[in-house]
Amino acid sequence: MAIACHIRASDAQQIALPEVIPQGGMSLDSALATRRSVREFAREAVSLDDVSCLLWAGQGVTNESGYRTAPSAGGLYPIDLYLFAGDVVGLDRGVYRYVPDMHTLEIVSYNDIRGELAAAALDQEWVRDASLAIIVTGVPERTYVKYGERAWRYVLIESGCVVQNILLQSTNLHLASVIVGAFLDDKIRPLIGLPSTNHPLAIISAGKYR
Repeated sequence: MAIACHIRASDAQQIALPEVIPQGGMSLDSALATRRSVREFAREAVSLDDVSCLLWAGQGVTNESGYRTAPSAGGLYPIDLYLFAGDVVGLDRGVYRYVPDMHTLEIVSYNDIRGELAAAALDQEWVRDASLAIIVTGVPERTYVKYGERAWRYVLIESGCVVQNILLQSTNLHLASVIVGAFLDDKIRPLIGLPSTNHPLAIISAGKYR
């Protein structure tokens, strides 16, 4: 996979991520057997290549038709991913939105606000201490147009697939990770500028093993 170059947030509104080229690695059976929730992280930076792989695993585009790594009811893709970058080699600290079609990051904020994110997650310190966090959000209206009242069920099913993909990729990359579901929605929304139609569903904290 491509080598990451350092691009400062002030230099571009869209930051290209290193290309993800599947190269095997850990078997799926091994990743399933060894995946564990880890809440202690080393104070060590994660590579931009690894961040690229994590985001691609969650919502990456896998063919010319626009299909992604996680199944989506009707191909409507109601899930968005936001990256809280604290210690990532080659990337300024801040908040970014993942753009799957371009495999890029869109700048949301230049500030390292993992502390505020941890406070919104009921002061769970591993949210603050991890090198990065990925926020999984859902927009049920995108699915509602086709499936009506069942939309929320499909959004939650899809978010579970996205989260598991990221966790298994984390295991494959020998990164520690944990899913966090306890947080205050109204405290998370202003951190990433979410409208009321976009709902935070999960936080994934990740970093190097301690």
